[in-house]
Order: sequence, then structure tokens, then C-alpha cells
Amino acid sequence: MITSDALVGEDDVGVTVSELDEAWAQALAAAAQRAHAAGRGDVAEYLRLRTSNDLLRQTSIEWLLATFTALAGQANREGASLQLVAEDGHRFRIGHSTMVGRLLKLSFGVRSISIEAGWPRAPHDGFIRGGGLAWARISHRGKSLMNQELLLEKSAQDSPRWVVRQPEVRPRRFLEADVKHHLTKLLSDNYT
Repeated sequence: MITSDALVGEDDVGVTVSELDEAWAQALAAAAQRAHAAGRGDVAEYLRLRTSNDLLRQTSIEWLLATFTALAGQANREGASLQLVAEDGHRFRIGHSTMVGRLLKLSFGVRSISIEAGWPRAPHDGFIRGGGLAWARISHRGKSLMNQELLLEKSAQDSPRWVVRQPEVRPRRFLEADVKHHLTKLLSDNYT
């Protein structure tokens, strides 16, 4: 577990990749080279697509967590006193599947928001229904009506995007304004 006091207040939040992710990328690259050398273009193409999708996932998760971190840092510079804790290799369930990724927890006294983001890494973890690349969950401790689940969708026209997926609510794009809304709710005198 990494405490993120060093991240709070920094203007430049860098991309962090765990050692497992680096090893996985190297293993995929080596497997793609072997497949290509063996004349298995179909396998090499699948591994290229897998590598490309993993990069989209990592970049999108980094954007989500870095946006929360940067806005929490801004709030702290204005006197908020938010505490941040980050964890790599975090596992969480969405439906019947297990996502593996990262956790960012923002605490303000007894109040807290947890941001979990990841994707299934192994066959026994399951899969993402609906063709998404990754899932994220934003949870307010004790305030389940404020919680949101986000699906990372790949777009043919532009970059992937986080989409809010809630039962009985039309899906919509998740933006930086939504991050601000979550933090404003966490810090408000009327936390309802």
C-alpha cells in the first residue's frame, strides 16, 4: 500500500505501472514475436490487439485516478485536509467477474470515497459484458445513492471513454465535472 501524501499538491502526476504490468507487457511482446516467427499471423494480431487494449485501459485508469488526485490536491491547497491512499494490485467484483487494478481512497474525517478501476486479467477472473475494456466503481462510504459504476468503452471515432452505468438510468459520459461533483459532495457541510 502506498500513501499518496507526496501526490497531493503536485501539478504533474506521472503514470505508474506495476512490475506485474511491465512483466505482462514483456511476455506479450515475446509471445507476439514467437507467433510471428512461426507464421501464426492470427495469434500475433490477437496479441497486438491485446497489448493495444491494455495500453488503452492503463491510460484511461491513470486519467481517472490522476484527475481525482489532482483535484483533491487543489482542494487541499485551499484548506480541505483530504487524506489519499493508493493501492496497486487491488481486486474487486463487478457482477460475477473480478477486476484487478488500482484503488484510490480519499478520506475527509470519517467520510471517504473509494475509486476502484481495473479489468479481468486471467480467464478465472471472468470477462466484461457489453464489450467494455475496464470497469471502475466510485463508492461513497455510507452513501450508496452517490455511488457510480463506470464502463470504459472503446470508440471507433475517438479515444476510449468512461461511461456511467447505473440501473434504470441512461448511460452517459463521465467527465472531469463529475469528479468535481464527487469531491464537492464529499467536502460539503451537507453530505447527503
